[in-house]
Amino acid sequence: MNRNNIKNYLFTLLATLSTVALTNEAILVPDNILDVRSGKLIQAQIHIKDGLIKSIAKKIDSKADIEVINLKGITLVPGLMDAHVHLIGNNELNGYQSMSESSQMATLYGVKNAKSTLMAGFTTVRNVGAGEFADVALRDAIKRGIVEGPTMLVSGPTLSISGGHGDNNLMPYTSDIKTKKHNIVDSPWEGRKAVRLNRKYGANLIKFTATGGVMSKNTDVNARQFTYEEMQAMIDEAHSHGMKVAAHAHGLEGIRTAIKAGVDSVEHSSYIDEATVKLAIENGTYLSMDIYVSDYILGEGAKKGILEESLAKERVVGKLQRQNFKIAHSLGALMVFGTDAGIYDHGDNANQFKYMVKWGMSPLEAIQAATINTTDLFGLTNTGEIKENFAADIIGVKGNPLKDISILEDVVFVMKSGKVVKN
Repeated sequence: MNRNNIKNYLFTLLATLSTVALTNEAILVPDNILDVRSGKLIQAQIHIKDGLIKSIAKKIDSKADIEVINLKGITLVPGLMDAHVHLIGNNELNGYQSMSESSQMATLYGVKNAKSTLMAGFTTVRNVGAGEFADVALRDAIKRGIVEGPTMLVSGPTLSISGGHGDNNLMPYTSDIKTKKHNIVDSPWEGRKAVRLNRKYGANLIKFTATGGVMSKNTDVNARQFTYEEMQAMIDEAHSHGMKVAAHAHGLEGIRTAIKAGVDSVEHSSYIDEATVKLAIENGTYLSMDIYVSDYILGEGAKKGILEESLAKERVVGKLQRQNFKIAHSLGALMVFGTDAGIYDHGDNANQFKYMVKWGMSPLEAIQAATINTTDLFGLTNTGEIKENFAADIIGVKGNPLKDISILEDVVFVMKSGKVVKN
């Protein structure tokens, strides 16, 4: 290596080390910071160090070795959270083509989807259902810094009855006999074993299907799947290991049974009624209602190869779910932001905010659903707010999202764990 090459190498190395030092500590200088509890806009600066919010003050003295990030015209908001995503898989495949996709390929597409989600301002997500524990691998790769993506809480394979919404019920019966999967559960003890295996292989939480689904063939969204005893066994086993449980449930009987059995959140909740909303409130059960995705399914579904059976279900379920979302909110239900990302394109998660506002929430309540409410459901203690000693998961938008919630669809600044990933 000649002298000039050595100089160039040393210059590049020093520049790299300097960048590492700067990203370890920084001062953010925005126009405003949104306090998601009070709804107040605060004019202050934020000192970031070692991935945490060290201090928030009107003026923070900067040293020569601390990077100052000017965010003129920007309002900072806590990193957003989505309680219901499916990052694994290629959602460009039409209809049931995904059934022929290998687990390896699905996981590689998960890398792409995770980055799209993070760049849209979602710094924490809950992945509720993925085959062969691909979501565990993706979560761990993000943790190790191998790929970029949000912090992930993952369920592993969804637990289902035989022929239920989480079962591959399109294959000949002989394949079930030859390849019995651990996530197909038909008794309380099988349920406990399935929970134990999901935990063994790295799941953070458990998801089971309490009713049929829109996107599964030959299932009725109103039909309860699992008995009370089976649900109670799975929930008890999960809770004994400190794991939360999410129940996919459209139909009323399945929703009520899951709540009575002690589930932590009900996904979709389409046919929920006033009495069952009150039951959820009494039990501290969160509702995750994906009221954006219906428009996507009905608008794009036919050309994406979604079966007419599924489209017919959605025509009924979508409108009813939105009406019941409004009822649940008016009664004071615990509600979180969950979108079913993976049905629509990853990175479009924020499209749901305007639907939540249209169907009863204030802009602040919609943002709280995607921050402090979701934090509570997830069981996290140091994120969801821009607050001293909390994780530096922060996003920025141009303008005031309390006046126009749709600006959250165009996030221009993203910091995750103190590292700027979009600016």
